[in-house]
Amino acid sequence: MRHEAGAVPVTSATTATAETTADRTGTGPGTGSVAAGTGPDTGGAAAVLRADEQGRESGYVLRTATADDLGGARAVMLDTVYNDLKSGYVPRWHADIIDPEAAYLRPERCTLLVVEHRGEIVATGAVRDRGPQTPPNPRWVADRFPSGTTAQLCRIYVRPDHRRHGLARRMVRALGEFAVRAGGYEALYLHTDPAVPGAEPFWRSLAREVCDERTLPGGGQGIIHFELPMPDIGGLDTLAG
Repeated sequence: MRHEAGAVPVTSATTATAETTADRTGTGPGTGSVAAGTGPDTGGAAAVLRADEQGRESGYVLRTATADDLGGARAVMLDTVYNDLKSGYVPRWHADIIDPEAAYLRPERCTLLVVEHRGEIVATGAVRDRGPQTPPNPRWVADRFPSGTTAQLCRIYVRPDHRRHGLARRMVRALGEFAVRAGGYEALYLHTDPAVPGAEPFWRSLAREVCDERTLPGGGQGIIHFELPMPDIGGLDTLAG
């Protein structure tokens, strides 16, 4: 079993989602995420401790998901795809939402994080070990971010009442640290739908644009592909004791 990473209180929240209305990677919108499962916890005890020190007073706790969190995480994800992304449940896109244990808890190099506030799961975020697929994505984008060496960030969703507290930003940092510790990842990738309010400026503040499909002939899928820098986690392990 993967050991549960410690509590990571967070001090702020952000925009609704990092993923698009449809996960145009070919495996479904916002699919990567951690939850308690089998395999070693490759992600972040240190990140958990640091966040815990920084944010406990805010009442937000960012941590690795456990099996007990799956119902709450699923509710956040489904509410987001219905109310914010307007896609509703689409089996080929959202299989990971229905079975997050198989998608994120069992694979050793995948993870699902949750933010808990007063006993309620209010935000989610995940890493999966698959890059964007072609079709529907441009071949050169898929070639640049191959599965296995690409950590794809997905399902970064925050409930509306808890946005504007920096939760998504802290989630992204923690997911990046997980990817570094997991080993074997050479890139952090994500895509977003600029039609989602706040999504494009949020990701532009953190990541570098790789391809804006709106500039392609016919407008492509209308999404933007981004690459995030791999975080420097030097010294964090000493914080974990």
